[in-house]
Amino acid sequence: MIEIAIFISAYILDLMIGDPRWLPHPVRIIGWAIEKVERVLRSAEVRKCGSTEVKGKILAEKLYGILLVAIIVGATYLIFNALNSLFLTSRFSPLNSYLLLAILVYLTSTTFATHDLITSGKAVINAVNAGEKEDAQNKLGMIVGRDTNLLDNKGILKATIETLSENTSDGIIAPMFYFAIGGLPLAMTYKAINTLDSMVGYKNERYKNFGWAAARLDDIANYIPARITGIMIAASSFILNTSLFTCHLSFKTMLRDGRKHLSPNSGIPEAAMAGALGIRLGGPSMYGGILVEKPYIGEERSEVKEQMYDHMYLNATEDAISIIKLTSLLGFGFTILLLYLRTRLWN
Repeated sequence: MIEIAIFISAYILDLMIGDPRWLPHPVRIIGWAIEKVERVLRSAEVRKCGSTEVKGKILAEKLYGILLVAIIVGATYLIFNALNSLFLTSRFSPLNSYLLLAILVYLTSTTFATHDLITSGKAVINAVNAGEKEDAQNKLGMIVGRDTNLLDNKGILKATIETLSENTSDGIIAPMFYFAIGGLPLAMTYKAINTLDSMVGYKNERYKNFGWAAARLDDIANYIPARITGIMIAASSFILNTSLFTCHLSFKTMLRDGRKHLSPNSGIPEAAMAGALGIRLGGPSMYGGILVEKPYIGEERSEVKEQMYDHMYLNATEDAISIIKLTSLLGFGFTILLLYLRTRLWN
């Protein structure tokens, strides 16, 4: 039952403090390692494939990208599995044992992002409420990859809901899911996969081949958690609104529009959220000055007048945060159940 106690403590710790910049964070260390290993592999690639034909270069880039993934993912699992085993099984004095458990709690808490996700969403809402459009754009720019400087209030709030929905899966439910089935080592390995995708999993000229393996592995790792998240968002909309119709609309939109997204997973929680809130997400977006035609997800309420859109999306963003809070709690309960079942099966 020690893992359940660690998980509960870690969840509470994340809700209390999030990820303070002054504390060492494993994901930042993983990101540093990715940069260093990529640099070494890029140099090796240039030396060995400098004059190779185009097809050979593409294959070489993919192979070196696979090697990057294998090194980072493998090292992350081995290191944290060793730490987890050492801290849980070693016979130290009571004081040292409590200290090691506290370290495990902290490391586990760094895999969750409920506090930071809600805080970042509220920061954008507060800026929009205060009429500080430029400040809202800047705060949004800290949590999304798209260009934010040309967005109006509706665009800012739409983008906020989209990233909140997607990151509910990536930052909350997915790490909980992997902790439930494999403890800290697997949860941190998931964070390594997610970090790899965020750093090299782009489809631009530099990374479309080198980052291919990272992007594909991230798609695989998020497949089940994204769908669990979508179901939990629908369930949360029912609990908050006590409305089977809202739950049905959320689930229906998830099934209908979830696959429209460019990502096989991101569209699932986004569509569930769009249906729960009665809004339309997606559409054309600017990334690095390039227009990307993204499909629309969900439908806006037909009775809302155009001049009321800002107000509607502001309310919808606040409702989205309420849904995320409850989804996080549902994930918390689901994880404890899985941990209990896993413990019972092992014993």
